[in-house]
Amino acid sequence: MRAVDACDQATVDRWCRAVAWAGGNEATATRLARMSVEESGMGSPEPKRRAKVLGILRDALRQKSMGVIEELPDQGIVKYAKPAGVVASLIPVTSPYVTPIGIAIYAIKCRDAVIFSPHPGSRKTTNETVRVMRAALKALGASEDLLQCVERPSIPLANELMSLCDLTIATGGPAMVKAAYSSGKPAYGVGAGNATMVIDETANIVDAARNTRISKTNDHGSGCSADGNLLVDTSIYDALLKQLQVEGGYLVSGAEKALLEKAYWDEKGRRTPDTIARAASVVARRAGFSIPDDKTFLLVEEQHIGKPHLFSTEKLGTVLAVFKYDGFDQALEKVRQIFDTGGKGHSCGIYSHSDDHIHRLALVAPVSRIMVRQVQSSSNAGTFTNGMPMTSSMGCGVWGGNITNENISLKHYMNVTWVSRPIAEDRPSEQELFGEFYNGEIF
Repeated sequence: MRAVDACDQATVDRWCRAVAWAGGNEATATRLARMSVEESGMGSPEPKRRAKVLGILRDALRQKSMGVIEELPDQGIVKYAKPAGVVASLIPVTSPYVTPIGIAIYAIKCRDAVIFSPHPGSRKTTNETVRVMRAALKALGASEDLLQCVERPSIPLANELMSLCDLTIATGGPAMVKAAYSSGKPAYGVGAGNATMVIDETANIVDAARNTRISKTNDHGSGCSADGNLLVDTSIYDALLKQLQVEGGYLVSGAEKALLEKAYWDEKGRRTPDTIARAASVVARRAGFSIPDDKTFLLVEEQHIGKPHLFSTEKLGTVLAVFKYDGFDQALEKVRQIFDTGGKGHSCGIYSHSDDHIHRLALVAPVSRIMVRQVQSSSNAGTFTNGMPMTSSMGCGVWGGNITNENISLKHYMNVTWVSRPIAEDRPSEQELFGEFYNGEIF
């Protein structure tokens, strides 16, 4: 970090482009995606998340990360950016190559260094990703040691790393995030997902079904943002269920539902690893039934919500629970019940053309993001058709045990110095401040 401390904005922007290209060009991204599937067994070999690299690079290049980054003349405030320091980055098994590239872009932009701690189940993929980015830095004459990676990861080593680094970015499960917050150093963590979509009577059924299919099948539903539950108005329920099947959904029978539950969770309600982010045909086969070749996700009709009812919890795969509601008040209550069960703080969405319904959902949903008529699995982490900051790490606020509700993006990788100059006095009268209580007539 000391070796790059004097570098200017144009130089670090060039480095950001280099590492993004090294890991995110189509040929390399395809190779890393296939390597990831071969190593972990999870996800799809198509590099569908490559667009995330492009979006993160776009956001990084459009912002300043050194010197004066903001001026507020009316308040006499000028803000200066400084590096956050050495970042410990914990990488999940479900995103072993895109997440490191995105974190590297933001960190290098701020002149931070990163030490990546991969998940043991995908360590080779993450190490290879870091290797190609290091090679790009070296080719430009920059210090490749700005990016380093643990070769033989373990829980004790990850804990030691977090205790030594200046900042931790923990993208992964609740245990990982809890460990990050217990390290004694600042940390940004994420929360569990259980993305729930409300589909009301004003929705375009064809669009809703298509977007659901895209969200549910992208990388075999590996992301915590992938649709997990649909809450559908009773007046369009049958039509939507039919359209979901047109899109490739397989409606499981009652007997198949029981087999699927037994295969997807163990006796303690924990997801079985060999069903996470697997093709629907693989999941069905492991459950003991088969599905047609043109079916790509599994539809489970459900009525009950709560921890004993496992289909209302996070799935992280190609299984989708579908609930019926009667009246929007009931939809809001079911949203509350689902997030009380799991995923509070993360994300939900709504297919609706009713501003009143969108507003009412926003008022009560205990989540940090609500996507309106969008593909949930990609849009809440930022896309080219909305204004969400691009990221692979999403804070879930106090609901999810996190320090921030925001998408973890460039500003979270820097320290900021506020310079304050005096301004004209801004001191309201006591009568204005205390209002009705000023005269002391109430108590």
